[in-house]
Amino acid sequence: MKPLTGITVISMEHAIAAPFCSRQLADLGARVIKVERPEVGDFARNYDQRVAGMSSHFVWTNRSKESLTLDIKQPLALQAIMKLLSTADVFIQNLAPGAASRLGLGYENLKKLNPRLIVCDISGYGNDGPFRDKKAYDLLIQSEAGFLSVTGTQDVPSKAGNSIADISAGMYAYTNVLSALLLRNQTQEGSHIDVSMLESLGEWMGFPLYYAYQGATPPPRNGASHATIYPYGPFPVGKNDTVMLGLQNEREWQVFCEKVLFQPELAKESRFSNNSQRNENRNALKAIIDQCFSALTITQVEERLEDAQIANARMNDMAGLWDHQQLKARNRWQSVGSPVGEIPALLPPGKNSAYDYRMDPIPAIGEHTEQILTEIGFSAEQIKAMRSSKAI
Repeated sequence: MKPLTGITVISMEHAIAAPFCSRQLADLGARVIKVERPEVGDFARNYDQRVAGMSSHFVWTNRSKESLTLDIKQPLALQAIMKLLSTADVFIQNLAPGAASRLGLGYENLKKLNPRLIVCDISGYGNDGPFRDKKAYDLLIQSEAGFLSVTGTQDVPSKAGNSIADISAGMYAYTNVLSALLLRNQTQEGSHIDVSMLESLGEWMGFPLYYAYQGATPPPRNGASHATIYPYGPFPVGKNDTVMLGLQNEREWQVFCEKVLFQPELAKESRFSNNSQRNENRNALKAIIDQCFSALTITQVEERLEDAQIANARMNDMAGLWDHQQLKARNRWQSVGSPVGEIPALLPPGKNSAYDYRMDPIPAIGEHTEQILTEIGFSAEQIKAMRSSKAI
């Protein structure tokens, strides 16, 4: 038994935000039926071919789902989606703003069809307001939410290396759906969820937002270094290595000077006497740290940092993450099926003693179409007609 065993999710989804949400529901045991366009499918299937010919984005967000192809502008296909929604528990969609309502798939209409249905709309800016119809891609939301203004170097703003706006929206859609399911247990009624990428990433901007309260100077862009705490960030070691370290308080600063730099007198210098002073004089302090680390190997630096109990990490690349010994030691890698064979996949975060996560195959386009249509009562003749008209 998994937490969402018996829950059926219908998702008209593409790209990242909605698929990431529904995949996590599938991880917990929900049956997720992914509705795709006939022949082409979710356009994220074609972002790249880096995973044995499949898209890296698609592989990440679409395991454990069933793929149903429908052209819902055709009557029989629309009839099929309505039949599915009449008994489903959750409907997720991230179509263009207003598109679902124009197809008769808005919450007010679906509530009449199935009062227990939970409807989750995911969009760039939300279902109302002046930006409702504005196109929203991940990078554009990173820009609108102020993320770019605090990320990068002083000279060049930088986007996150992954789809952080999509991920944040997917996470809030996921937690909102779980909350709505808990609420339905008490009220026996469904509800409507309206999640926007702007509001999701805006929530994650809480620290820089409050740091700039009432027009105060926002945190500067400092690359991989912390904007306001120092030393906290990457430092070169030897000739080719980099160590990431972070100090959080004055006790750690004193120990850092004693056990890492071997310069205890540095802790008493007025220009480094507290975090504000160290932050103001970070260039001078960086020169001292760099000089010390340049004569050491990465192993020697890590040993000193560990001995001083100073938080540190190696700056891994993707190869380093694939081979991370901690993930291997905790058995976090499993394999899932796919149209091209078995593929490694990380287990979802969080171990639970009561259940194992669902880790089922990534579907081919329309792989489950005939099975699902037959299940909801469509005849072989109807399915044949739908295929002939390209409704599936």
